[in-house]
Amino acid sequence: MATQQPVLALDIGGTKLAVAVVTADGRSHGLLTEPTDKHRGPDAVIAHLFDMGHRSIAAAALGAPGAVGISCGGPLDAEAGVLTNPLHLPGWIDVPIAAMASEAFGVPAVLENDATAAVLGEHRFGAARGVGIALYLTLSTGVGGGSVIDGRLHRGAAGNGGEFGHVMVRPGGRLCECGRRGCLEAYASGTNIAARAKELLAGSDQPSVLRDVPDVRAEHVSRAASAGDPLAAAVWDETTALLGQAVTDLVNVFEPHVVILGGGVTRSGAMLLDPVRDIVRDTAMPPAARAGVTLAELGDAVCVIGAGALALDLAKEAPVV
Repeated sequence: MATQQPVLALDIGGTKLAVAVVTADGRSHGLLTEPTDKHRGPDAVIAHLFDMGHRSIAAAALGAPGAVGISCGGPLDAEAGVLTNPLHLPGWIDVPIAAMASEAFGVPAVLENDATAAVLGEHRFGAARGVGIALYLTLSTGVGGGSVIDGRLHRGAAGNGGEFGHVMVRPGGRLCECGRRGCLEAYASGTNIAARAKELLAGSDQPSVLRDVPDVRAEHVSRAASAGDPLAAAVWDETTALLGQAVTDLVNVFEPHVVILGGGVTRSGAMLLDPVRDIVRDTAMPPAARAGVTLAELGDAVCVIGAGALALDLAKEAPVV
């Protein structure tokens, strides 16, 4: 039996671009991650992304890809392959990214919401293998979500369903990029964990090791909280409490087999996972409370591998030349 041709996977994040060649076993080859530098605008960033794609293909040395899969935060039109107005990429209006990638690499291309791609990757190759209902939340520049229901991707009527980052956890709270106040993203994204810490530092004289950090990021907050820093702990405890609240609500609605947390914020490991697990176990309605809560098995490559899974499916459908 012939081995399926590898595919190229591109992930467009607000902070970083990630590119790899993905094979049918779910492994990534020639993985590259580089800053998005979104201030340069879509033309420059896309040129950089495609250059990374060509370099990844050369590094993987597995031959030409059979298709290209692209993952990106929304809003987007997956069916048309167009980034309509991604919240994490200001100014990217109606960018036909799938057609551009197809032209750049000479093969069919497919676009999907990044968290939807991620849940597909975890369902096929990771922590959700073999389960019927799985939810995925990515905690990164923003907070995204995706779901598999009865073994199939749930995309919503217009392809943008699963925006778990915009579940409201604090009515009238912090302003979110979506324009509402109190969304989960406004508290649990890496961007907003750092912003809340900076606000506390500016608004109080409380001692904190974070005062010696030139540019506070979420990983600095989790590390300082783990070391017992009171200001960092206050930010981190609020983050895990609100995330646990949101996951509990989702568990009560979907009654999933597993909830998977991924994205850069989850590099904090048990610091994030344990309190969220405890909240779900203690406050979700039985029997939904039995849902497993775990970290993405595919780690930082989850969106790339998810985009690769989409491209592998597309390549199977494409006519053999």
